[in-house]
Amino acid sequence: MTRERQKNRFKRIVVIGPVYPFKGGISHYTGLLVKSLKERASVRTVSYKMQYPKLLFKKEQRDYSNDSFKVSDAEFLINTANPFNIIKTALSINAWKPETVIIQWWHPYFSPCYRILCAFLKCPVLFICHNVFPHERFPMDRMLTRLVLSKGDYFILHSKKETAELKTILPEAKYRVNMHPTYESFKMRDMREKTGCEKRLLFFGLVRPYKGLNVLLEALLELPDIYLTVAGDFGGTEGDYEELLKDERLKGRVHVHNGYIPDKDVQGYFENCDAAVLPYLDATQSGIAQVAFGFKKPVIATRAGGLPEVVTDGVTGVLVDPGDKESLVQGIRRFYELKESGTDFKENIEKDSERFTWEHLVDTIFELSLKA
Repeated sequence: MTRERQKNRFKRIVVIGPVYPFKGGISHYTGLLVKSLKERASVRTVSYKMQYPKLLFKKEQRDYSNDSFKVSDAEFLINTANPFNIIKTALSINAWKPETVIIQWWHPYFSPCYRILCAFLKCPVLFICHNVFPHERFPMDRMLTRLVLSKGDYFILHSKKETAELKTILPEAKYRVNMHPTYESFKMRDMREKTGCEKRLLFFGLVRPYKGLNVLLEALLELPDIYLTVAGDFGGTEGDYEELLKDERLKGRVHVHNGYIPDKDVQGYFENCDAAVLPYLDATQSGIAQVAFGFKKPVIATRAGGLPEVVTDGVTGVLVDPGDKESLVQGIRRFYELKESGTDFKENIEKDSERFTWEHLVDTIFELSLKA
C-alpha cells in the first residue's frame, strides 16, 4: 500500500506519553515520534498534567534547556493519580474520534491510569513497549503489567527479548518488532573533533546496578591508557562504587558527573569520546545506544537482551559478554585495534541507519494498525 493511500485510510491518531518539558529518553522519543507521524496523519498529543507524585519522585521532572523535542500543540491533560481526571481525558479523546491511540509503556506505575483510560476509550489501542517489565523487578509487577497490556489491540517492541516477555503474558498478541530509532535532536551546534589525544570512553545515563558500571571500572584497572567519563544520576548509589573510584590506579582517569545531564549538555559528552560503553548485565534495548548513533559514535556493549540486535560487532561497535570483566577488557582493546587499523565506524553507522529511522517506525505503525 502506498504512503498516500495509508494517509487517506488512517487520518487521526492520538499519542499518549511524556513530551517536553518532561525529562528523559521516553519524552524525547514521544516528541520525535509525533513529529514523524504528523507528516502522514492528523495527530493529537496528550501528555501529563501530573506524571509522578512528588512523594514517589522527589527530583525535578522537567528540563527546559532544549526545546528541540517540543511538541507545540501538546495538551497536558492527564493526572496519573486522579481517576476522574483520567476518565475526563478519555472522553475528550473519544470526542475527537481518532482511529487509534498510541500509548508509551515502560513501567507498571502507569497500570491503574492506563487501565482506566483504556476502559473508556472507543478505538483500538497500540502500546509501544520500551520495557514490557521494569528493569528493577518488584512484587506484582507482572500482574500490573498484564492488567493494562491485556487492553491493547496491538504492540510495537524494540527487541526480541521484549517480544518473548510480552508473549509470557499475552501469547496471542498482535505485534511487530521495530528497532529503537536514533536520537539526533541533541545536536545544537556543529560537531567538533574530540579534544585531546587520550583514549576516552563514555558511560552515560542513569546509573543502576543492572547497567554494570562496576564491571567497567574493574576492567579499567587493566587498561591504564584508557580514560572514562561517567555522566548520569547515581540515584543515591554512589557508595556502591566508592571503593573502586578511590583506587589509585584510576586516579585522574575517571571523571564523574553525578546528576541529571540537561539536554543542552548531552552533545559535549558524546563529541568528546571515542565510544559509548554499555556494560549492561541485563537489557531489553537502550536509548543510550541510539543517542550515540545519533552522534555517529560507536558502541561497546554486552550481548545482553536486545543490544546485539542494535550493535553489529566489529562494524558499528564491539560486543562483549555481560558481567565478564576480561571479555570487556578484550573488547575495549579490540575496539581501539579496529579503530587504529582503519575501521570507519562513523561510515558504518551511517550505512546502517535506515533501520533506525523514525520513518521506519511510522511505516511499522501503519502496517501493523492496518493489518490488525
